[in-house]
Amino acid sequence: MVMGRRPGVERSSWPVAVTDLAGLLGQMSVGLARVPFRRPWSGQGNVAHNLAVATTREVMRTFMGYTTSLPIDEFRSVELVLDDLCGVVLPPIVDLRGVDHEDDTVGGVLGEWFRPRTGRSGGTALYLHGGGYVGTSPRMYSVFMAWMARRTGCDIFVPDLRLAPEFPFPADLEDAAAALHGLLASGVDAASLVLAGDSSGGGLVTSLVDADVRPEHLPVAAVVLFSPEVNLQLDCPSVRENAHRDILPWNIPTTAYLDGVDPSSPLVSATGQDLDGWPPTFVSIGGDEMFRDAIRRFSFHLDEADVDAEVHEEPGMFHVYPILMPWSDAGRRTVAAAGEFVRHRLPAADAVSADDGVSGPADAGGSQAPGADGGPVPAGAA
Repeated sequence: MVMGRRPGVERSSWPVAVTDLAGLLGQMSVGLARVPFRRPWSGQGNVAHNLAVATTREVMRTFMGYTTSLPIDEFRSVELVLDDLCGVVLPPIVDLRGVDHEDDTVGGVLGEWFRPRTGRSGGTALYLHGGGYVGTSPRMYSVFMAWMARRTGCDIFVPDLRLAPEFPFPADLEDAAAALHGLLASGVDAASLVLAGDSSGGGLVTSLVDADVRPEHLPVAAVVLFSPEVNLQLDCPSVRENAHRDILPWNIPTTAYLDGVDPSSPLVSATGQDLDGWPPTFVSIGGDEMFRDAIRRFSFHLDEADVDAEVHEEPGMFHVYPILMPWSDAGRRTVAAAGEFVRHRLPAADAVSADDGVSGPADAGGSQAPGADGGPVPAGAA
């Protein structure tokens, strides 16, 4: 249930929503018109890749900037229309990927399952979607979940989390914990369970591990994090230095979510957590993203705690690039590496093989772990 359909969540009138959608289309047109003036051919890859990166960056930056400027009732109305559109456009793509999908309730939390159509499951994944703690829905993640289901061989459940500002922290953590324990109560073995998420969902995964997994000694198979939001203080140099390269707004909002919670608290910022006893962890970073330095710091702490970890950093890529550009070389390398990491840590790893059209593991040149100073060291050190 997208937030706009939850009881008590306010939405704007349809004339206002239509006006906002027209404004969004206008702003997106302006964003696309800016692309030729941004040196879109320059970058880490070939011309076609660089053009795709530049276009995606401009479109997403425009989209996020415009929608987050709307009053919350108008934001929910626009989000509702986009969710309905995804419900029409994306399911055929998921079907073509050989993945079944269905709505369900786990632990009292509504959500959506994505199951590879192989008849065999190597494990189960609980995936917490991103969206700055305020937006998106499981349906909007359908295509990426199809990629992940195929690559990991896991059945993936994406809970429809309560979001801020209507439901600030810890509402989403309560939903995630309820879904986790619902999976376990249904017979899912913790040793075959993967916890995954991106952006704010990745940050929420770290909160879930700290609040529920480690205290209860749940031996989950792995944690997978794509551009996780692990430091809500937003005080690392890359927040400023990469603001012109990333897709995120330069003034990243967190106040509505925190609702008075100290942003440095280990409850919401993994860079302040004790990582002893953490599960095996895969971390993906874009070299041009604003959260880069915080994620490097978190990854270094994983290394210090002797956690079985793999850190995959792609130079020249922005925030959550595997979700926005899963078909790109960088996106495919990262998803392939994440899939391999998961399969090798599942008890049934030898029973299920990956199939997403990608041959071989991630390019070694894109997979590095950060040193204490933020610079890269060989991945084997993580």
